[in-house]
Amino acid sequence: MGIFKKFGFGLKKTREGLDKKLEDVLGAYEEITDDLYDDLEEALIMADVGVTTATEIVEQLRKRVAKGDVRNPKHAKIIIAEIVAEMLDGGEDWGLITIPSVILVIGVNGVGKTTTIGKMAAMYKSQGKKVLLGAADTFRAAAIEQLEVWANRAGVELIKNKEGSDPAAVVYDTIQAGIARDTDIIIIDTAGRLHNKKNLMEELAKIYRVVDKELPYADREIFLVLDATTGQNAISQAKEFMNVAELTGIVLTKLDGTARGGVVLAIKNELKLPIKFIGVGEQLDDLQPFNQQVFAKALFENTAETHADEDA
Repeated sequence: MGIFKKFGFGLKKTREGLDKKLEDVLGAYEEITDDLYDDLEEALIMADVGVTTATEIVEQLRKRVAKGDVRNPKHAKIIIAEIVAEMLDGGEDWGLITIPSVILVIGVNGVGKTTTIGKMAAMYKSQGKKVLLGAADTFRAAAIEQLEVWANRAGVELIKNKEGSDPAAVVYDTIQAGIARDTDIIIIDTAGRLHNKKNLMEELAKIYRVVDKELPYADREIFLVLDATTGQNAISQAKEFMNVAELTGIVLTKLDGTARGGVVLAIKNELKLPIKFIGVGEQLDDLQPFNQQVFAKALFENTAETHADEDA
């Protein structure tokens, strides 16, 4: 399945929900009015785009409608699709060039962190890269066991220690093994507990120091895994983690199981964090590098074609 089909399938529920809301609003008006703008803003908010982002989209729409002297409400959706594509632009380049490069992955229990790491490892391996995983979320024995299952599934090696061991020590062991084995990508599963921010901040700081000392010139990414089904709660969670971690990007899981995919816009626009990967299914290859153009097209699939036919 090609990338557009994967995005299209994964965003089916979001697209159907957003399309229905927009079509209901646009179909109720014969011309573009202030009331239409208000209803569009409410529809976008209901689609989990968020208040701030919905307001910005509608303001951009107002300006473009006035500039282009647009009168037909049905054409507004085409303009919204263009605005969304522009809003999502930027941040896709990972820049993982050094050997090894390091990816630290953070996320609370239940968001799909371990699954994400396994799928990410499989993706990099399929690109011909040598991948090593580090089980530095030592708070739960289950986290280590689950990561081992995914390492085996992806066909990559794992460095682990016993439950309760020092996460920074696991990171050190993983880095040393990665250097010795000429590894391209080191992916480290780190803690995701927010109930004690001070401990989490100290734990992450120790991990950063180890990486800085052992691989001072290595490219590094710090990804936060969020569950798309939680909608705007994912934004709140991201803000909490931004207070304790130097995040470089977001991985948004379970998009195929929710109509709340509009949260992607809120994350990118309000938090100024790039979306690096999205999860669009359960299969090993269903974690996809985020492509803003494909995402925007899949979100408004057939919009341009439909109205082109109407205008013919």
